[in-house]
Amino acid sequence: MRAAGSLKPTGDGMVPFSLLLRSRLPSALRSLPTAAHIRNTASMTEGLQPASVVVLPRSLAPAFESFCQANRGPLPLLGRSEPEKILLRLSAVPDVRSICPQFQKYELGTCTGILASLEEYSEQLKDMVAFIMDCSFSIDKALEQAGIPRRDPAGPSHAGAYKTTVPCATIAGFCCPLVVTMRPVPKDKLERLFQATHSLGGQQGQPIHIGDPELLGIKTLSKPDYGHYVECRPEDVPVFWPSQLTSLEAVISCKAPLAFTNTPGCTVMILKDTGSSASCQTPEMVLEVHAISKDPLHYSIVSAAAAQKIRELESTIAIDPGNRGIGHLLLKDELLQAALSLSHARSVLVTTGFPTHFNHEPPEETDGPPGAVALAAFLQALGKETSLVVDQRALNLHTRLVEDAVKEGVLKTPIPILTYQGGSMEDAQAFLCKDGDPKSPRFDHLVAIERAGRAADGHYYNARKMDIKHLVDPIDDLFLAAQKIPGISSTGVGDGGNELGMGKVKEAVKKYIRNGDVIACDVEADFAIIAGVSNWGGYALACALYILNSCEVHERYLRRATGPSRVPGEQSWTQALPSVTKEEKMLRILVQNRVRSGVSGIVGMEVDGLPFYGVHAELVQKLVNTTTMHK
Repeated sequence: MRAAGSLKPTGDGMVPFSLLLRSRLPSALRSLPTAAHIRNTASMTEGLQPASVVVLPRSLAPAFESFCQANRGPLPLLGRSEPEKILLRLSAVPDVRSICPQFQKYELGTCTGILASLEEYSEQLKDMVAFIMDCSFSIDKALEQAGIPRRDPAGPSHAGAYKTTVPCATIAGFCCPLVVTMRPVPKDKLERLFQATHSLGGQQGQPIHIGDPELLGIKTLSKPDYGHYVECRPEDVPVFWPSQLTSLEAVISCKAPLAFTNTPGCTVMILKDTGSSASCQTPEMVLEVHAISKDPLHYSIVSAAAAQKIRELESTIAIDPGNRGIGHLLLKDELLQAALSLSHARSVLVTTGFPTHFNHEPPEETDGPPGAVALAAFLQALGKETSLVVDQRALNLHTRLVEDAVKEGVLKTPIPILTYQGGSMEDAQAFLCKDGDPKSPRFDHLVAIERAGRAADGHYYNARKMDIKHLVDPIDDLFLAAQKIPGISSTGVGDGGNELGMGKVKEAVKKYIRNGDVIACDVEADFAIIAGVSNWGGYALACALYILNSCEVHERYLRRATGPSRVPGEQSWTQALPSVTKEEKMLRILVQNRVRSGVSGIVGMEVDGLPFYGVHAELVQKLVNTTTMHK
């Protein structure tokens, strides 16, 4: 019997593993029940764990190791063998497909054979390296622990896996798409499953997508690229995890003259690292799942700790300094869900402007623009395309506000400013979509912050029931059109019920808000954020996005577990957050442009009749403290 080869620790200093080199299965495994009972290799005999293997020429080894380290989700590297100790025979534990260990041979990126062992390639293997990747997490075991019945794929095969259009981080010649595996999960059991997956697999157990497969570029679920389809029923949500089969695509992409992998469904058994410990359910890593879109169906995940911080932000902005009765309008977790949706967006359109002072020029108020600019500043820091749409009448005003905000350091770069005056749903669709095609939206998310909202009678009213329709362009139509365009979500931020997006709570506005039966906005947004002052909602959204993108769970989900983790400090996220200094500068810019306080009509350092110093400054600091405090 050949002596055991050892695995070299990876660049992360992992503990070495030893491969089992016997040509036959160990007696402990031979004594197990029939093959149908040992497909879940994660639950096999104590001391062993399943892994997958890739064998490459030594010249490609450094690049492939870097490739695995950059894409740890699909390729959780355990270690690599020393070239002089390359293994001539790898013992494998098959699933129901075969009772013999099998390996695939690749030449110049093409699979040219299926092998029972690698012994006949002993000479070639002397100049090759074996990489071992962890396969110990079992989705089926997690389903069992969550009480979700397994649905066996048709025939003797493993569950289907799919090539996606999600690119892995490219290293040298290794350039390939992410491969994922899917399991259908009843909607009401998602939370239970995710707790089970984390307890069994830690980070490796976290899904990378929940919902519409087309968001991964998968056109037909019933036709997987590997394995067999697992039926998805009407009450199910498809859930996707990264697959080690990504390694096969990587081997194909590098076009090595000779390479080997284990075949899909057959796993190499290795000795467990006895020093490793099971993952623990810390509050930072307990998962929450939230629906963020119905069309296309899309869920997102976040750690419980990050979600709790955002709920604290939501409570902070929900105070009612004007005693308007906004407590009756509050909906739980709207800030969290809106921020999750924005976090996934690539292009965001923000709107603001409430011309309540119709006897003055300009008629705008100081509530709205500061919150919109604060949100735009953070969206810019996240690298999202951000535009502002305003009334044609107020274009010059907002152009000056943005220019001054850049000069004062409130904004890093200017925000493109658009106007919309179209009068039909066709015009709105043409504005929102490239060439008017609803399959190609220009924006993923629309946000209205203190934007005058259309009432049921088609008019626009301030809090005193004064009709201001002659000052307002039909930007509401964009929100109405977005409801029928898949892929565009919307958020409305308001403090009185007559703002764009507050149609979601219009019945409560009519019942509890003064003049609500007349002024209530009739146009809904997907998410309705209620704040004591609307600017506060814009600040809170920026802070919530910081929390989400600093959350390890959510950040990994955003990048589909591919590529390296992002570090907030490197992108100046902290500098992009609202601050007392920046908001003071923004309010001074408004004052210089003769923009008035919404309640008092005063041109001065106040918003909605509340002084900046003491009230608004204190709230901004509280939001920032909640956002940046240590766990």
